[in-house]
Amino acid sequence: MLLLTASHIYTKNILSFMRIYAYTSYRKKMASCLKKVVFLLLLSSLQHLCAGDPTDGFTRVQFTDENRMLQKPYDKAPEDRYSKVDGVEKFWIYTNDKPFKEGSPTRPRTEIRITGHDYTSGVWQFEGNFFVPQGTSGAIIMQVFGAANEATTLQLRVINGDLKYYWKNVVAANIYSRWVRLNVIHNVGAGKVTIFIDGDQKLEVNDHGRATFYFKYGVYGALSGSSNYMESRWKGIKLFKK
Repeated sequence: MLLLTASHIYTKNILSFMRIYAYTSYRKKMASCLKKVVFLLLLSSLQHLCAGDPTDGFTRVQFTDENRMLQKPYDKAPEDRYSKVDGVEKFWIYTNDKPFKEGSPTRPRTEIRITGHDYTSGVWQFEGNFFVPQGTSGAIIMQVFGAANEATTLQLRVINGDLKYYWKNVVAANIYSRWVRLNVIHNVGAGKVTIFIDGDQKLEVNDHGRATFYFKYGVYGALSGSSNYMESRWKGIKLFKK
Protein backbone atom coordinates (compact mmCIF):
# COMPACT_ATOMS: atom_id res chain seq x y z
CA MET A 1 0.00 0.00 0.00
CA LEU A 2 2.81 2.37 0.85
CA LEU A 3 4.51 1.55 -2.45
CA LEU A 4 1.34 2.32 -4.42
CA THR A 5 0.91 5.65 -2.60
CA ALA A 6 4.52 6.64 -3.19
CA SER A 7 4.23 5.68 -6.87
CA HIS A 8 1.05 7.74 -7.19
CA ILE A 9 2.67 10.77 -5.57
CA TYR A 10 5.75 10.39 -7.79
CA THR A 11 3.61 10.18 -10.92
CA LYS A 12 1.63 13.30 -9.91
CA ASN A 13 4.89 15.18 -9.31
CA ILE A 14 6.23 14.13 -12.71
CA LEU A 15 3.02 15.22 -14.46
CA SER A 16 3.02 18.49 -12.56
CA PHE A 17 6.63 19.10 -13.50
CA MET A 18 5.89 18.34 -17.16
CA ARG A 19 2.95 20.76 -17.17
CA ILE A 20 5.08 23.50 -15.60
CA TYR A 21 7.89 22.81 -18.08
CA ALA A 22 5.52 22.82 -21.04
CA TYR A 23 3.88 26.07 -19.87
CA THR A 24 7.26 27.71 -19.26
CA SER A 25 8.52 26.57 -22.65
CA TYR A 26 5.33 27.90 -24.31
CA ARG A 27 5.74 31.27 -22.58
CA LYS A 28 9.37 31.49 -23.70
CA LYS A 29 8.41 30.68 -27.30
CA MET A 30 5.59 33.24 -27.23
CA ALA A 31 7.89 35.88 -25.75
CA SER A 32 10.49 35.15 -28.43
CA CYS A 33 7.84 35.31 -31.15
CA LEU A 34 6.48 38.58 -29.75
CA LYS A 35 9.96 40.09 -29.73
CA LYS A 36 10.39 39.14 -33.39
CA VAL A 37 7.04 40.70 -34.30
CA VAL A 38 7.89 43.94 -32.46
CA PHE A 39 11.32 44.02 -34.15
CA LEU A 40 9.80 43.56 -37.61
CA LEU A 41 7.21 46.26 -36.96
CA LEU A 42 9.91 48.67 -35.79
CA LEU A 43 12.09 47.79 -38.79
CA SER A 44 9.20 48.41 -41.16
CA SER A 45 8.46 51.77 -39.52
CA LEU A 46 12.12 52.79 -39.67
CA GLN A 47 12.36 51.79 -43.34
CA HIS A 48 9.29 53.89 -44.09
CA LEU A 49 10.68 56.87 -42.20
CA CYS A 50 14.11 56.53 -43.78
CA ALA A 51 12.62 56.28 -47.26
CA GLY A 52 12.03 60.02 -47.22
CA ASP A 53 9.75 61.98 -49.49
CA PRO A 54 9.73 61.66 -53.29
CA THR A 55 10.53 65.37 -53.56
CA ASP A 56 13.72 65.15 -51.45
CA GLY A 57 16.68 66.50 -53.42
CA PHE A 58 14.49 68.28 -55.97
CA THR A 59 14.09 72.01 -56.57
CA ARG A 60 10.61 73.48 -56.82
CA VAL A 61 9.73 74.91 -60.24
CA GLN A 62 7.48 77.93 -60.03
CA PHE A 63 4.56 78.23 -62.41
CA THR A 64 1.36 80.28 -62.47
CA ASP A 65 -2.04 80.14 -64.12
CA GLU A 66 -0.33 81.43 -67.26
CA ASN A 67 1.39 78.03 -67.48
CA ARG A 68 -1.95 76.21 -67.43
CA MET A 69 -3.49 75.73 -70.87
CA LEU A 70 -7.04 74.38 -70.66
CA GLN A 71 -8.03 71.91 -73.38
CA LYS A 72 -11.78 71.13 -73.51
CA PRO A 73 -14.43 70.17 -76.09
CA TYR A 74 -14.20 72.86 -78.76
CA ASP A 75 -17.92 73.57 -78.74
CA LYS A 76 -18.18 74.11 -74.97
CA ALA A 77 -17.41 77.16 -72.85
CA PRO A 78 -14.72 76.56 -70.20
CA GLU A 79 -17.25 76.73 -67.35
CA ASP A 80 -19.27 73.93 -68.98
CA ARG A 81 -16.47 71.42 -68.40
CA TYR A 82 -14.10 73.00 -65.85
CA SER A 83 -14.24 74.81 -62.51
CA LYS A 84 -11.83 75.95 -59.84
CA VAL A 85 -13.12 76.63 -56.32
CA ASP A 86 -10.96 77.06 -53.20
CA GLY A 87 -7.93 75.68 -55.02
CA VAL A 88 -9.69 72.53 -56.24
CA GLU A 89 -9.85 72.09 -60.02
CA LYS A 90 -12.72 70.00 -61.33
CA PHE A 91 -12.65 68.44 -64.80
CA TRP A 92 -15.52 66.58 -66.43
CA ILE A 93 -16.55 65.23 -69.83
CA TYR A 94 -19.14 62.99 -71.44
CA THR A 95 -18.07 60.15 -73.70
CA ASN A 96 -19.82 61.69 -76.72
CA ASP A 97 -18.29 65.16 -76.27
CA LYS A 98 -16.40 66.76 -79.16
CA PRO A 99 -12.59 66.69 -79.28
CA PHE A 100 -10.52 69.69 -78.20
CA LYS A 101 -10.40 71.12 -81.71
CA GLU A 102 -12.55 70.76 -84.77
CA GLY A 103 -11.44 67.99 -87.10
CA SER A 104 -9.30 66.23 -84.50
CA PRO A 105 -9.68 62.42 -84.45
CA THR A 106 -8.90 62.31 -80.71
CA ARG A 107 -11.28 61.46 -77.86
CA PRO A 108 -12.95 64.11 -75.67
CA ARG A 109 -10.94 65.72 -72.92
CA THR A 110 -10.89 68.44 -70.31
CA GLU A 111 -7.25 68.73 -69.30
CA ILE A 112 -4.60 71.18 -68.24
CA ARG A 113 -1.55 71.10 -70.47
CA ILE A 114 1.33 72.60 -68.46
CA THR A 115 3.19 75.04 -70.70
CA GLY A 116 6.50 76.85 -70.37
CA HIS A 117 8.15 73.82 -68.77
CA ASP A 118 8.59 71.38 -71.64
CA TYR A 119 11.78 69.37 -71.20
CA THR A 120 14.15 67.14 -73.16
CA SER A 121 16.64 66.22 -70.43
CA GLY A 122 17.14 66.12 -66.68
CA VAL A 123 14.97 64.66 -63.93
CA TRP A 124 11.49 66.16 -63.63
CA GLN A 125 8.71 65.53 -61.16
CA PHE A 126 4.97 66.15 -61.14
CA GLU A 127 3.03 66.22 -57.87
CA GLY A 128 -0.69 66.53 -57.34
CA ASN A 129 -3.58 65.27 -55.25
CA PHE A 130 -6.49 63.78 -57.15
CA PHE A 131 -10.04 62.67 -56.40
CA VAL A 132 -12.10 60.47 -58.73
CA PRO A 133 -15.79 59.94 -57.89
CA GLN A 134 -17.49 56.56 -57.98
CA GLY A 135 -18.54 55.56 -61.48
CA THR A 136 -15.82 57.21 -63.54
CA SER A 137 -14.05 54.56 -65.62
CA GLY A 138 -12.00 54.37 -68.79
CA ALA A 139 -10.61 57.82 -68.02
CA ILE A 140 -7.01 58.98 -68.33
CA ILE A 141 -6.32 61.44 -65.52
CA MET A 142 -2.59 62.18 -65.86
CA GLN A 143 -0.07 61.97 -68.70
CA VAL A 144 3.56 62.54 -69.51
CA PHE A 145 3.18 63.59 -73.10
CA GLY A 146 5.89 62.92 -75.68
CA ALA A 147 7.76 59.80 -76.83
CA ALA A 148 10.04 58.67 -79.64
CA ASN A 149 7.47 56.74 -81.67
CA GLU A 150 4.13 57.27 -79.94
CA ALA A 151 2.13 60.03 -78.30
CA THR A 152 2.89 59.48 -74.61
CA THR A 153 5.49 58.24 -72.18
CA LEU A 154 2.94 57.73 -69.41
CA GLN A 155 -0.82 57.45 -69.04
CA LEU A 156 -2.53 56.84 -65.71
CA ARG A 157 -6.02 55.45 -66.24
CA VAL A 158 -8.91 54.87 -63.88
CA ILE A 159 -10.53 51.53 -64.70
CA ASN A 160 -13.31 50.24 -62.44
CA GLY A 161 -11.91 51.98 -59.37
CA ASP A 162 -8.25 51.10 -59.89
CA LEU A 163 -5.48 53.41 -61.11
CA LYS A 164 -3.49 51.68 -63.85
CA TYR A 165 -0.37 52.23 -65.94
CA TYR A 166 -2.11 52.41 -69.32
CA TRP A 167 -4.43 49.35 -69.17
CA LYS A 168 -1.77 47.12 -67.60
CA ASN A 169 -0.23 47.32 -64.11
CA VAL A 170 -2.38 48.34 -61.16
CA VAL A 171 -0.66 51.32 -59.53
CA ALA A 172 -3.26 51.84 -56.80
CA ALA A 173 -6.44 49.90 -56.04
CA ASN A 174 -9.79 51.23 -54.81
CA ILE A 175 -9.11 54.90 -55.42
CA TYR A 176 -12.73 56.00 -55.76
CA SER A 177 -14.01 58.91 -53.69
CA ARG A 178 -10.86 59.68 -51.71
CA TRP A 179 -7.98 62.09 -52.08
CA VAL A 180 -4.78 60.44 -53.31
CA ARG A 181 -1.34 62.02 -53.51
CA LEU A 182 0.48 61.30 -56.77
CA ASN A 183 4.16 61.87 -57.59
CA VAL A 184 5.61 61.01 -60.99
CA ILE A 185 9.37 61.24 -61.58
CA HIS A 186 10.74 61.13 -65.12
CA ASN A 187 14.49 60.59 -65.34
CA VAL A 188 15.15 61.31 -69.01
CA GLY A 189 18.81 60.29 -68.97
CA ALA A 190 18.07 56.93 -67.34
CA GLY A 191 14.93 56.44 -69.42
CA LYS A 192 12.84 55.69 -66.32
CA VAL A 193 9.44 56.77 -64.99
CA THR A 194 8.73 56.18 -61.30
CA ILE A 195 5.26 56.48 -59.76
CA PHE A 196 4.54 57.13 -56.08
CA ILE A 197 1.16 56.92 -54.35
CA ASP A 198 0.81 58.67 -50.99
CA GLY A 199 4.59 58.85 -50.76
CA ASP A 200 5.25 55.15 -51.45
CA GLN A 201 6.89 53.94 -54.65
CA LYS A 202 4.47 51.73 -56.57
CA LEU A 203 5.93 51.28 -60.04
CA GLU A 204 9.04 51.98 -62.10
CA VAL A 205 8.95 51.50 -65.87
CA ASN A 206 11.03 52.36 -68.92
CA ASP A 207 10.01 55.49 -70.79
CA HIS A 208 9.27 55.44 -74.52
CA GLY A 209 12.37 57.11 -75.91
CA ARG A 210 13.72 60.65 -76.24
CA ALA A 211 11.38 63.49 -77.20
CA THR A 212 10.10 66.81 -75.95
CA PHE A 213 7.99 66.10 -72.88
CA TYR A 214 5.35 67.89 -70.83
CA PHE A 215 2.79 67.07 -68.13
CA LYS A 216 -1.01 66.96 -68.43
CA TYR A 217 -3.72 66.31 -65.85
CA GLY A 218 -7.52 66.31 -65.84
CA VAL A 219 -9.72 63.79 -67.64
CA TYR A 220 -9.44 62.26 -71.12
CA GLY A 221 -11.69 59.52 -72.49
CA ALA A 222 -9.86 56.29 -73.31
CA LEU A 223 -10.38 54.65 -76.69
CA SER A 224 -12.66 52.00 -75.19
CA GLY A 225 -14.47 51.20 -71.97
CA SER A 226 -15.24 54.79 -70.98
CA SER A 227 -18.19 55.52 -68.72
CA ASN A 228 -20.74 58.00 -70.04
CA TYR A 229 -19.63 60.61 -67.49
CA MET A 230 -16.00 61.04 -66.39
CA GLU A 231 -14.64 63.36 -63.72
CA SER A 232 -11.47 64.06 -61.77
CA ARG A 233 -10.56 66.76 -59.27
CA TRP A 234 -7.08 68.06 -58.54
CA LYS A 235 -5.33 70.25 -56.00
CA GLY A 236 -1.79 71.01 -54.86
CA ILE A 237 -0.19 70.77 -58.28
CA LYS A 238 3.59 71.25 -58.13
CA LEU A 239 6.57 70.76 -60.42
CA PHE A 240 10.14 69.91 -59.39
CA LYS A 241 13.40 69.21 -61.16
CA LYS A 242 17.05 68.39 -60.51
